[in-house]
Amino acid sequence: MRLLVNIDHVATLRNARGEGYPNPAMAAKICEQAGASGIVFHLRSDRRHIKDEDVFELKKSVSGTLDFEMAATDEMISILKEVHPHLCTLVPEGREELTTEGGLNMDNVFDDYKNRVFPSIRETDIEISLFVDPNTIDIEKAHELGSEAIELHTGNYANAKTKELAEKELDRLAKAAELAHKLGMKVNAGHGLNQQNLAVFLTAVPHLNEISIGHALISDSIFDGLENTVKKYLRIMETYND
Repeated sequence: MRLLVNIDHVATLRNARGEGYPNPAMAAKICEQAGASGIVFHLRSDRRHIKDEDVFELKKSVSGTLDFEMAATDEMISILKEVHPHLCTLVPEGREELTTEGGLNMDNVFDDYKNRVFPSIRETDIEISLFVDPNTIDIEKAHELGSEAIELHTGNYANAKTKELAEKELDRLAKAAELAHKLGMKVNAGHGLNQQNLAVFLTAVPHLNEISIGHALISDSIFDGLENTVKKYLRIMETYND
C-alpha cells in the first residue's frame, strides 16, 4: 500500500497571488523525499489550480508514480498522451463543483469510454484507473472496459455525520474492494481522507494498492511542514501494510 500525494492545492495557493510560488513541482519533490511513492494532479478544463506548464514540469521532476487525474475529453487525452504519465485516473468533472463530488456515472459514460476513450488511451502503455463509487455495477463495468484499476470514492465515508453512517459506508467500500480484487483490478482509494479517519478506513477496507490524499495533507502541512506531514500519514499507513 502506497501513498500518493495530490499537490493541486499547492497550485491553488500559488494562483491566489499569481507570483509563481509555492511551486507544485517543488512540493512534489519534498513529498517524494519524505517517502511518498508518487504524485497526483488534476488538470481541470478551467485550469483553476494546476496549469499546463505544471504538468510538464511534474513529468520531468517526479521520480515515482505520476497519476494524471482528468476528465475524458479529447483535449485532456491529447495532453495525457504528450505527457505520458504512469497512470491516468478518469474522473467526472462539474464546472461549478469545488471538488470532485462523486464517482463516475458508469451507465452514462460506458459506451463513450468503450468506443472513444479507452481505444485512444490504449494507443499508449499508460494504465487506466476509473474513479467510482463503491457500487457493484460500476465496478463490474470498469472491469468490462478493461480498466487496470479503480479508485474508490471515499468522500461519503469521510463526510459521514454519524458513526452508523460511517460504518455503513465502510462496509460498502470493503465489499467493493473485495469485488475489484476478485476481478483482478488494483484497488486505489481517495477523497476526504485525513489523519483523523484514515486508520479506521485502513482497518476496514482490504486489498488497497494506493491511497491518494491531497487537501487534508496540504492543509496539515501549513502547521507541521510538508515533510513532517507526509511522514505522519506514512506512519499511519505503515501499521496496516502487510
